[in-house]
Amino acid sequence: MRAGPSQDEIRRQNLGALLRYVHIHGATSRAELTATLGLNRSTIGALTADLAAARLVSEEAPRETGRAGRPSLVVRPESSLVYAYAYSIEVDRLRAARIGLGGEVLDRREAARPRGLLAEETLPLLAGFARQMQQAVPAESVYVGGGVAVSGIVRGEQGPLHVSPRTGWSGEPLGEALATVVGPRRPVLVGNAADVVALAEHARGAGAGYDNVLYLHRDVGIDAGIIVDGRRLTGHGGYGGEVGHMVVRPDGRACGCGSRGCWETEIGEYAMLRLAGRDTAAPGASLALIDAASRGDASAQAAVRHVADWLGFGVANLVNIFNPAVVIFGGTLRDIYLAGAARVRSRLNAMALPAAREQVRLRTPLLGEDAALIGAAELAFEQLLADPLDAG
Repeated sequence: MRAGPSQDEIRRQNLGALLRYVHIHGATSRAELTATLGLNRSTIGALTADLAAARLVSEEAPRETGRAGRPSLVVRPESSLVYAYAYSIEVDRLRAARIGLGGEVLDRREAARPRGLLAEETLPLLAGFARQMQQAVPAESVYVGGGVAVSGIVRGEQGPLHVSPRTGWSGEPLGEALATVVGPRRPVLVGNAADVVALAEHARGAGAGYDNVLYLHRDVGIDAGIIVDGRRLTGHGGYGGEVGHMVVRPDGRACGCGSRGCWETEIGEYAMLRLAGRDTAAPGASLALIDAASRGDASAQAAVRHVADWLGFGVANLVNIFNPAVVIFGGTLRDIYLAGAARVRSRLNAMALPAAREQVRLRTPLLGEDAALIGAAELAFEQLLADPLDAG
């Protein structure tokens, strides 16, 4: 029989729980931490003292509360001193940010990504972003590691990267290579873009407060980030969430994956543009088509209706499988959902099980373009939050 946790293990778990709470919720009074974490006042005081000594949090008296008695101290994450580097490798651009504990974006860089740019050409650019941002970092700061969001298929957090033709890479050990260039003392973890955005929206955005969240993202293809019981669901090899290749129409169009009738062939960006007879290579063509539909263009309206209907079809199946509390439509699916919300909901109501559909909420993201960077930083912060005094 396994012995119960030691006092040291309990202390470390409590330290992690407290730091995680202020990391997600920001400045929090000791009184709120006591009530939320179910610990007594003296324990909260001892934990915050340990975290303050490690320069992970600070404490200060609150502003005037208007209440009698001594006010409860406020615990704040040391956002300006404890940080991670976050990177986002997208179809047409590269982005990087320095993100502080608590999710605050402290600095950022961005550059266009020419199509066909190879991994060995991309890494120096990302490392250059980090070196530029490093110049403004206070000397006493603590670097906890890095995270990368990639538009493609990722196997593992530090192992090889397998990506679709969206980026043109295959088998690149991206995290390991970037850590070597940026700073080998801390790992750089890699995640699929939809996965890390789901992580960010679950923690701080449209999925906050819910443990079961489905985030759907469209750029060229269709990906999903899936949160189950508060944890990312990535699958055995890290390939989970490829919902764009869920077959919805066996006799449908050929898909780039080699199958036929994938969901991507009905709601993907190219599919929508093709239906409307638009140039699939034109920059911003998808958003331009949706705008044209809003202004009465008949062919554009027909394409949007088609995609919204099939969007609802797929969502209904996913709701039946995962029973999420929230479905979030990201990337260009956000605009499709806003333009065709009634058709999406109608299809969902017709197909999904009543018990699942009646409570599901359909939403758009709240974090905007920063979501991928914030989510990538969460990958880096995870080790610190799991064991704040032994994260190195």
